[in-house]
Amino acid sequence: MTIKEVREKIQKRLKKSGIEDFEYEAWALLEWKLGIGRAEYFMDPDRVIPDEAWEDLNAVLREREQRVPLQYLMGSCEFMGYSFDVDERVLIPRQDTECLVELAVEKIREREEEHTCRVLDLCTGSGCIGISVKLLCPEAEVTLADVSEGALDVAKKNAWNLGASVRLVQGDLFENVQGTYDYILSNPPYIPSQVIEELMPEVRDYEPRLALDGTGDGLYFYRRITEEAVYYLNSGGCLLFEIGQEQGDDLLSIMKEQGFEETEIRKDLAGLDRIAMGRWPGKKEP
Repeated sequence: MTIKEVREKIQKRLKKSGIEDFEYEAWALLEWKLGIGRAEYFMDPDRVIPDEAWEDLNAVLREREQRVPLQYLMGSCEFMGYSFDVDERVLIPRQDTECLVELAVEKIREREEEHTCRVLDLCTGSGCIGISVKLLCPEAEVTLADVSEGALDVAKKNAWNLGASVRLVQGDLFENVQGTYDYILSNPPYIPSQVIEELMPEVRDYEPRLALDGTGDGLYFYRRITEEAVYYLNSGGCLLFEIGQEQGDDLLSIMKEQGFEETEIRKDLAGLDRIAMGRWPGKKEP
């Protein structure tokens, strides 16, 4: 087959499988499995590929038709311009989450305190949030924490691959976290349990339920983290969450009830509520 025929076949099969972004994914598969980018494609679309090359690509295509996420098939995902390894043990990094990193980096760079900035990335998963912060703010001390040992294995590999010196802690939220921090960042599970079955197959059937399920109303982990964060934040420290687009008002109430000040919601590029943040006025003793 020619590469033009291959591309058309991929697009047709992906579209039939219900994959909305079938055109982009066809290009991605061509480049990944055949090493053919768009420029090379248009220079010679009638170039014939070997049968074994098609067989290799077709095997991956069959998995994608079963709605296995493309990022899991490729084993990587781009986030903040960095390539992160991903597999079924971690949530696939989303572009929306970059808003959390960008805001954290902005706040860290505005700091006037002389002591080293300490950052905790809670529910770290692949480590994309904390590692990106470390790469963009090398002077910060960054700790990654997660309940899943498998997720921390992925995060450890990503930190090594990207040259980020971070500390990793395994435990249920703050269970094994030590010391206090200037910034606590978290993208916790926040999807209500009853909504998960309505999600697209890639998410519902393949991404870890542990990283998705926020229990009954989706706010369980926000409540726990906010209640416990006050013992781990320095005076004037900030708590920053990624949130679902309809959770902003609830998060503001939760944070205010715990005594956080300067609470606010930041929107993403689509104009949807995406980040909840608040400042802790004074450290509590356990």
